[in-house]
Amino acid sequence: MAPRLNLDRIITKHPDFPKPGILFRDINPVFRNADALKYVAGAFSKTFPKSKFDSVAGIESRGFIVATALAMKAGKGVVMIRKAGKLPGNTIKKSYDIEYGSATMEVQNGAVKKGGRILVADDLIATGGTAVAAAQLVEELGGKVAGFAFVIELAGLKGADRLRDMGYKVESLVVYD
Repeated sequence: MAPRLNLDRIITKHPDFPKPGILFRDINPVFRNADALKYVAGAFSKTFPKSKFDSVAGIESRGFIVATALAMKAGKGVVMIRKAGKLPGNTIKKSYDIEYGSATMEVQNGAVKKGGRILVADDLIATGGTAVAAAQLVEELGGKVAGFAFVIELAGLKGADRLRDMGYKVESLVVYD
């Protein structure tokens, strides 16, 4: 693994985006930095050795990047968990509440093998609604969630705590209050 990187120095901060009072933390510079992306994959491989999962599920859309980096490091495949209406063929859907309404995620039938151990990856965990829906989709297909890998955790919104309270292993590389 590359020497320890301070990802917080690479993540850029944008005050008042997308609206006044919000401090947006932009992970895109991490993805543009090859050393940072290698570091992310290496750091997660310590917490989630490749023998502990069969594939990596990425949550749309930046989660696809994190999942692909982790899967390539481990020599595994990627499962895409997408917003409703984005996947062809037979899918299963899970709706969940978000701040101002609801959202629906889906995964293709057959994307997860019965008993398959799936590591779920995303760029950020906030309230946890999307992550819980992802876990439910994996489990509905007969898979087992091997854990969650997030680059950024917004601890004050308690999403990672919610997942831990449900019995899931959660690793976040950068935690903000």
